[in-house]
Amino acid sequence: MTAMPTVAEQLRSAREARKLSVAEVAEITKIRTDHIRALEEGNFDVFVAPVYIRGFTRTYATLLKLNVPEIIAALTVELGQTEKFSEPPPLSKERKGALDFLMLQLSKVNWQKGVVVVGGLAVVGALIGAAWWWRRQRKADPTAGLPPAVYQPARRPAGETLPLPTPAPRR
Repeated sequence: MTAMPTVAEQLRSAREARKLSVAEVAEITKIRTDHIRALEEGNFDVFVAPVYIRGFTRTYATLLKLNVPEIIAALTVELGQTEKFSEPPPLSKERKGALDFLMLQLSKVNWQKGVVVVGGLAVVGALIGAAWWWRRQRKADPTAGLPPAVYQPARRPAGETLPLPTPAPRR
């Protein structure tokens, strides 16, 4: 039984089968040539984090039309065998709850954009509230809250008003 080729060997042989040079792959994928060579050599120490290794491998395998999920699964196994990129054991065996999920999602939020969006929603809400209040005020009866009133003529001392002219007789 022959051993399965490593991810590095699969990438290199697929590139050579397609008659692509490292420089051509770098031009197409926008991955630096030294990173492509490191991937093909299985030299993962060049990279600072496994996220770069996985991302570059995914892009490279997609270009070469390889089975990306299989390549990434094999890469995860290979990275687990390295000292630098092996995953540490979980800190606890507790299942993650809804609060953990919520906190993870909140950690992914771009707060600069979030503040702008929330501010915009607040302005829209204020405008809708002001329009509702204005329509309600216009429809309201201004005398609705007043008690019934009785007309009382003004009491003025005599002589302070001008006499009314007598109407002319009709002919």
